[in-house]
Amino acid sequence: MLIRKIEIFLRRNRMAPTTFGRLAAQDPRFVLDLRNGRRPRAETEGRVEHFMNSYKTTALGAFCYA
Repeated sequence: MLIRKIEIFLRRNRMAPTTFGRLAAQDPRFVLDLRNGRRPRAETEGRVEHFMNSYKTTALGAFCYA
């Protein structure tokens, strides 16, 4: 389930839910709405998954080269 992946991402990256929503879905209430039962469209879910995967890769790459 997407919200579980997002919650793990938020904890690992110490990111606020509103920041995540702005960056991943252009909606600061995105995570809060998911917590309340919102179901995103497949397109939005794919974009959010891509954001999380890209963010991890970028963060790991930056860490390795620093």
